[in-house]
Amino acid sequence: MLSELVTELTNAVPESRVKKGKLDRFGNGGDLKVCPVSEEEVAAIVKYANEKGKKVTVEGGGTKRGYGGLVESADIILSMAEYKGVVEHATGDLTITVKAGTTFKELQTYLAAYGQKIALDPAWTDDSTIGGIIAANESGPKRLGYGSARDNVIGLRIVYPDGTIIRSGGKVVKNVAGYDMNKLFIGSMGTLGVLTEVTLKLRPISKCESLVLVSFPAEGQADIRQFVIDVLDSTLEPTSLELLNPPLSEQLTGVKMYTVAMSFEDVESSVRYQEETVQRLKPEGSQLTIYERDKAMNFWADFSRIGSAVDEGTGLNAILKMGMVNLDVLHVLKDCEHLEESHRVKILAHGGLGHGLCGAHVKGNHEDVLSVIRELTAAATNRGGYVIVKSLPFFERQKIKIWGDDPSYLFLLQGIKAKVDPNSVLNYKRFVGGI
Repeated sequence: MLSELVTELTNAVPESRVKKGKLDRFGNGGDLKVCPVSEEEVAAIVKYANEKGKKVTVEGGGTKRGYGGLVESADIILSMAEYKGVVEHATGDLTITVKAGTTFKELQTYLAAYGQKIALDPAWTDDSTIGGIIAANESGPKRLGYGSARDNVIGLRIVYPDGTIIRSGGKVVKNVAGYDMNKLFIGSMGTLGVLTEVTLKLRPISKCESLVLVSFPAEGQADIRQFVIDVLDSTLEPTSLELLNPPLSEQLTGVKMYTVAMSFEDVESSVRYQEETVQRLKPEGSQLTIYERDKAMNFWADFSRIGSAVDEGTGLNAILKMGMVNLDVLHVLKDCEHLEESHRVKILAHGGLGHGLCGAHVKGNHEDVLSVIRELTAAATNRGGYVIVKSLPFFERQKIKIWGDDPSYLFLLQGIKAKVDPNSVLNYKRFVGGI
């Protein structure tokens, strides 16, 4: 059966790009791995799978293998890792079109030579591909100033499950004609189509960048709240306003205290003015540290690698994404502190005090980690928020509602999936509600 599949796939791509598949503790693997290098090859593979009733797992750098998925193995892994490179770069218009398998690091390195960048800060930038980042709508602490992946995409090229190639959006920033079809695919976890090209808007690299760290003693929750309110009410324009719990702060800065990480990017006079304003706003008893550009960039690089989904080591490692009302981030981090005391786990937690998105990297005894996920989910639900499990091995994913309770609009998502991919070819059961 497998040999027949190999023979049939070589009608779409050369045999050298059809390899034996891989299956590990994260699941989302496949019997065969196919590595196309052109959009035509992508379309041929997907069309073949659709006609033959095969299931396809779409993969980029493999950093999200533990993110969603209720099926351990598919028939084919469609790897986009070799479909990479810049298609078009309009330096004057601040836009770029890039193939989906290009890693985020490769793209930012290329753009740096032109004094430009993509305003995103996803995790695992060395390996994450731009297609995977867009498919998952990734963002990081600088979402406050940058926005999410959804805010940076201008246009897409997509291969539908029947092999049809379509384009949504355009190649210019001011593009408002018709429905915004980009939004349909961004964050859909590859369940509606295979992203082959992405057009993004760019911004110039700032003349000056610094990171201001304000650290508070354990009993300083009220001071943190008031400080953040004062910052949000001021004329300050930080690109991040991220609160780190003491274990994460210790790992990144050497200071085991609750720490607010504020990034400033602008011309030097503006950055210095904002640093001085923070100095005036910070309450007594807090500590202030300033990192200049190089040290700040190293800090964010280290931040992007915390809680690696690939190198689990001993015990169980889970990565959570939580959405809250802004200042409820304080409660989330305090919950994590209490859960660390009552369970055999270590929790590296952080939260955006300007946008309410939190992250928690939980590592420890298997049952304790699962218990922590359930308790954090219950607490978030009680506060009107949510928890999504972004990384967990396949076996443990069967025991947890990784997307939380089914949303009231699930029938709409199911209807779209049934219309676009009636044979459930792409990323079967990878998304909300088993879509």
